[in-house]
Amino acid sequence: MKKQIFTGCATALITPFDASTENVDFSAFEDLIRFQINNGTDALVISGTTGESPVLSAKEKEGLLDIAINASRNRLPLIMGTGSNDTKTAVIKSNEAEKKGVDGLLIVTPYYNKATQEGIISHYNFIADRVSTPIIVYNVPSRTGVNIQPETYLALSEHKNIVAIKEANGDISAAAKTIALCKNKLDIYSGNDDQTVAMMSLGAKGVISVAGNIIPSVMHKICRAMLSGNISTANKLQAEYLELINFLFCEVNPIPVKAACEMIFGCNSALRLPLTPITEKNKNKLKTLLGKYKLI
Repeated sequence: MKKQIFTGCATALITPFDASTENVDFSAFEDLIRFQINNGTDALVISGTTGESPVLSAKEKEGLLDIAINASRNRLPLIMGTGSNDTKTAVIKSNEAEKKGVDGLLIVTPYYNKATQEGIISHYNFIADRVSTPIIVYNVPSRTGVNIQPETYLALSEHKNIVAIKEANGDISAAAKTIALCKNKLDIYSGNDDQTVAMMSLGAKGVISVAGNIIPSVMHKICRAMLSGNISTANKLQAEYLELINFLFCEVNPIPVKAACEMIFGCNSALRLPLTPITEKNKNKLKTLLGKYKLI
């Protein structure tokens, strides 16, 4: 059996900056991690899409990981985003992360290059041959322009270091086929908060969550309910928080969730270009919604 990285909710953490965006606010980041731990999240993802990975320097990523390691003190799994559209760069980034002792590597499909399905298989196998840390394949075609097919997952599942999928293509039918094909060779996690219950009903082990930044205990409870077979509780919670979950995507992620974190925790919502601040209209709607859910 392959090593399972986590079950439940892994929060894809934001990266807070100072107002100028010139510097990462490491103190605020540490506070966010403490909040996650105190509210039951099951794992943490550092430097992923929500963490604005493309605009972080190697030194900043190293600093974020150091903070996470020190703050978590082995209390929950840490997963580092190490993907690249350059396969050799992905290997370098993955090797650097695993030297720090991360529990998993989240590796996005090659973007812009638009590899074929054969190219995707070669890309991941090349990386997996050169690391010892378990890999989560991250499929998000809305951002990368490439979608992984179920048969491709089956081929990837044969590698001992490729252990899981973060599936964010939104295609429930394809996810069902992937689970049927791969069986216990790959764990699958929902990459979309609003599909957590649906994906877990098919056999997914949890979610890698944006909403977890502000409602980690809720996302944890949804996952735990599904894992224990209490589907009615999970359905009720998902339905109750669906309005908030959906509004966190009213603009490009992580624009809305960073605005929400500023309102709740006081950390700056500044984003590095090319991302820009939330519109005033959506900011006001978000504030009202957070009040409705008693988060502010």
